[in-house]
Amino acid sequence: MLSALAVLSLSFLSVGCATVDRAQADRDIRQLVSAQTQAWNAHDAAAWTHDFTDDADFVNIVGTVFQGREEIETRHAAIFASIFKASHAEVTVRKLTFLAPDIAVVDTVHEVTGHTGLPPGVQNTQEGLLRTQMKYVMKHTDTGWRIVTGQNTDVKPPPPPRP
Repeated sequence: MLSALAVLSLSFLSVGCATVDRAQADRDIRQLVSAQTQAWNAHDAAAWTHDFTDDADFVNIVGTVFQGREEIETRHAAIFASIFKASHAEVTVRKLTFLAPDIAVVDTVHEVTGHTGLPPGVQNTQEGLLRTQMKYVMKHTDTGWRIVTGQNTDVKPPPPPRP
C-alpha cells in the first residue's frame, strides 16, 4: 500500500513538472527584472517593490535587513529621494536557476551611474559606476513570479597596482 502511494505521488509530481513551461517562466522572470529596472530608473519605489511578497526580506548593500514589502518600499523611497534620485541602472541576468518548477534563484549584475553619493562603507567599483550582484529567490504564485528574498552586494574596486 505504501509503495503504491509513493508511485502515485511520483506520478502526480512528474505530471506537474512536465506541464511547467520553463521557457515561459524564464521569459516571465526576465520581464520582472526588466520592469524592476525601469522602476529604478523612474525612481519609483512602489513599482520597484511591486513584485516582492508582502512578507519578503531584503538585505541591502550595507547588510541591513528589511522585513516585508512595505519596509523595503519605504527604504527605497528614501534613497530614490536622496543619493539615487538621479541614478540610472542597467541590469543583466547573469544566471537563472530553477530549484523546482515554482522556485527560482536569479543572479543579476546591476550597474548604477548618476548617483550623488553612496552609503557609508560603499564605494564605486570604478569611477562613477557602482556595480552590485543582486540575488533573488523567487516563487511562482497564482499572480505570477514574486520575490521572496533578496540580497544585494557591492562589487569592490580592484586593488591599486603594486609599485
